[in-house]
Amino acid sequence: MTVAIDRATGKRRGDRAPRPGLGQRFKRSYQKHWYAYAMIAPVAIVLGVLVLYPLIYGVYLTLTDANSLNTARTIGVNHIDATYKFIGLDNYADILWGPTAYDRFWSHFIWTIVWTALCVALHYGLGLGLALLLNQKLRGRTLYRLILVLPWAVPTFVTVFGWRFMLADGGIINSFLETLHLPTPLWLEDTFWQRFAAIMVNTWCGVPFMMVSLLGGLQSIDTSLYEAAEMDGATAWQRFRHVTLPGLRSVSSTVVLLGVIWTFNQFAVIFLLFGNTAPDAQILVTWAYFLGFGQQPRDFAQSAAYGILLLAILIVFTSFYRRWLNRNDQQLAI
Repeated sequence: MTVAIDRATGKRRGDRAPRPGLGQRFKRSYQKHWYAYAMIAPVAIVLGVLVLYPLIYGVYLTLTDANSLNTARTIGVNHIDATYKFIGLDNYADILWGPTAYDRFWSHFIWTIVWTALCVALHYGLGLGLALLLNQKLRGRTLYRLILVLPWAVPTFVTVFGWRFMLADGGIINSFLETLHLPTPLWLEDTFWQRFAAIMVNTWCGVPFMMVSLLGGLQSIDTSLYEAAEMDGATAWQRFRHVTLPGLRSVSSTVVLLGVIWTFNQFAVIFLLFGNTAPDAQILVTWAYFLGFGQQPRDFAQSAAYGILLLAILIVFTSFYRRWLNRNDQQLAI
């Protein structure tokens, strides 16, 4: 075997140069892309202040017994130093396995899963149905699109307060049911109807986003595929199953993932609809708020621990969901 050697350097031809260190690579990258770093620096600083620092501080609080009685505070001219202490993972153990774990965590966790699954299923099903209708050639289609997008355009608190007035005992919904001689549910008092009302209001708020996203996906599907399927004798259901759904696959996977994350963390609908008056209708995020700000003494450590658990649950779900999508994509490619 012959090895070529460069006479000038004495090195073998084909030998790889030693990989530069991390500092040297960063220096070269900065020299080459300094403008990009300058552009993203303000965003990185804002995210660090608004997201990273609270997250790190929240993780620290979960390892303490901090509450409104032992944290640092100022009363008048008197400053009281913090007296909370480090307790390790006791907060997590108490939440997950403590004597009141079911009432304080697991019951809300189960309801949150049911809430998320039902809301996202209704969002996607109704949104897809409306998108299919609006994708047809209809007279006044633009007006219909505008009307159906309004619930999404109106601020959430306005929508929820409107529903709260309508669902009250003397509201328009119960008054209408009385005229039909039908039972009038206690929408804002009974646990079952509280949960039913929460799902109904959140569905009203979330369907327009799904509809708009899926309508964009439908319009991106090549119409020649439908023409070819129709020429082959495919029925409407077969065209929907073998052309529409595969064509919406990338859009559907994205909007479903976003819908799960948003619905799992949906604070506004539950809080504005019931406040602290419906403990059994609280999902995990509103229950965490209640622990930290809706009771006395306010339990900052437990509330922060709920937040970290919520983050962990969503990270695990997102990881498995993306892996499942990638595996299905590989099977379809084969």
